[in-house]
Amino acid sequence: MVQLSRTSLAVLALAALIGSPGKAVAGVPFLPHQALYDLSLVKSRGSSSINSARGRILYSFSGNACEGYTSEFRQVSELEVGEGKVTLSDLRSTSWEDGAGKSYRFKIDSRMNEGASSPVDGIAERTGDQITVKLKQPEAKTFTLDGSTVFPTEQIQRIIAAAKEGKSILELTVYDGSDNGQKVYNTLSVIGHGITGDKQNASSDPSTTNDQMKAMMRWPVTVSYYDRDGGKKRDGEETPVYSMSFELFENGVSRALVLDYNDFVISGALGKFDVKDEKDVKPCK
Repeated sequence: MVQLSRTSLAVLALAALIGSPGKAVAGVPFLPHQALYDLSLVKSRGSSSINSARGRILYSFSGNACEGYTSEFRQVSELEVGEGKVTLSDLRSTSWEDGAGKSYRFKIDSRMNEGASSPVDGIAERTGDQITVKLKQPEAKTFTLDGSTVFPTEQIQRIIAAAKEGKSILELTVYDGSDNGQKVYNTLSVIGHGITGDKQNASSDPSTTNDQMKAMMRWPVTVSYYDRDGGKKRDGEETPVYSMSFELFENGVSRALVLDYNDFVISGALGKFDVKDEKDVKPCK
């Protein structure tokens, strides 16, 4: 269940923090919106005793390249395990990243069943060829990361830019404040062929039927997260800690989530999608 909470933070990184400088996606500003994803169990693997899963992800995004991007995220998941036991997890997160990817602030709070919360609070700032992270919680600590590491918004920026360039593979080292605030992941993104807005979709949802979204290009993307310090291997190859698949619109909206936790897989269907008032989105001076 700890893995479930940690993976949820990666969902935040990709499905929630969906902004980047305008130069990366010229002519397509990021869309302030609120999305509700309904979670359900796709399958269990191996010795996993997960019998059913349900829950929701509520995500709200706002901001622009000049003022930075803010996201609020909450995921509540209920898993039924062997012998009818139920595990309830509740994850909440608020984060902000500036438009140039130089600063990233985050507050994360997770709770399992009736247990105590596990808060993470910190800020990461890029200076020169390194990133300095200052944590307030779970304990006061300062450490540095290699300057090649990117924050979640820049990760999505680069995925969209790579997709527009026709690339199918992208490798990045990512810091999103997950786990205890000290975790860094190596990621591998696989990008599929673009889907034009006029292409019929067998499983439409509020994003594909929205008039504002119909003209948008989107790409199927799978991102695998690997333990930077070395992880489990299967058949001689390192296996990801988790992976996720989704369709990513060029304006940053994500749909058709599939979260693979190795032992079990959960889908996140977009059940509700609301576009926010864009009057506050001002062009950069």
